[in-house]
Amino acid sequence: MPIILDGTAGITTPMYGGSIAANAVTPVTGFKNRLINGAMVINQRAGGTVTINSAAWTYVTDRFCFLGQSTDGVFTAQQSSTAPAGFNNSLLVTVTTADASIGASQIYTLRHTIEGYNVADLNWGTSDAKAVTLSFWVRSSVTGTFSGCFNNEGTASYPFTYAISSANTWEQKTITVAGPTSGTWGTTNSNGIRLTWSLGVGSTYSGTASAWNYSTEYFAASSTTNLISTNGATFYITGVQLEVGSTATSFDYRPYGTELALCQRYYQSNYPSGVAAGSNVGTEYELYTAAYYGPIAKAQCNVIKFFPPLRASPTITFYNRSGTSGQWYWGPYGAGESSVSTTVPNPGSNCGFVAQGNSPLAGTNIGYGYYTASAEL
Repeated sequence: MPIILDGTAGITTPMYGGSIAANAVTPVTGFKNRLINGAMVINQRAGGTVTINSAAWTYVTDRFCFLGQSTDGVFTAQQSSTAPAGFNNSLLVTVTTADASIGASQIYTLRHTIEGYNVADLNWGTSDAKAVTLSFWVRSSVTGTFSGCFNNEGTASYPFTYAISSANTWEQKTITVAGPTSGTWGTTNSNGIRLTWSLGVGSTYSGTASAWNYSTEYFAASSTTNLISTNGATFYITGVQLEVGSTATSFDYRPYGTELALCQRYYQSNYPSGVAAGSNVGTEYELYTAAYYGPIAKAQCNVIKFFPPLRASPTITFYNRSGTSGQWYWGPYGAGESSVSTTVPNPGSNCGFVAQGNSPLAGTNIGYGYYTASAEL
């Protein structure tokens, strides 16, 4: 918050470590880093090491997800405490099964999607498009020219390259990109900008580096190093920042609670942070309380208010349910859809679990369980 100083003399404050002139107002840093969880601190989902061996996006540290390719090439991903000075965490990739001959259409990538609201002011897709600078710290056991790409989940793509010159050494990389003057870029709660880092991408999805392409969706630059080709290779990344302008500045540290709330716009659960969904760990949530009789008993449950409100209608998944052999229902005050994994109509509504048993419930019955709510881009 701004500090307004009164009086005629300067004042020294340990908060900022220097003398501030009288009657001055200290500047407030805004949302400089358009990425969320760039320091890999928030880790709601991943309970240790996650194996990536399918063409389905899999989240590890919050807001960062991976795509793999069945058994051709397999790698693991996890939050790590290995980090450069000034950081405590990174995201670690380890190749466990190498793919030395990547097919033309195969894709092994790390991705971060920025919501349109957070980049609407960049004016991408217009003549007023602003330049941005991407910076990050990286450490790899494999050296060479690596690549990544900016795209709009369509046909606007900007492949970029960066060099890793020393094995197993932290290096900071910066890439400045002129804003695109064409293409459709989300400006609300949809996909705004998608950033990918290639771990191995085939020729179909690799294009010319350092140039905007408006006809093909790319995820990497052509003829660059593929980490997935080396068995046992490791790759760490942290300190990821995307900011307006042509200069990389210091990393935008936000309070832990702020960063967590930003992540919870996309994913919430009643599991402890760092515990994988489906694990019988932590405190089960009381999903319903039944206190009356009937051949088919229905009961209104405890009501959950998602806070912060999720980005969009989330997909709710139940785990380890107990207390009834019947169907579970989810919806606004119980008037919802019936499924173990279902979508809530309103991401900001008060929603509750309802149990429907197949036999009479005597007296007061309480059901417990776990849930996750995902509204990822």
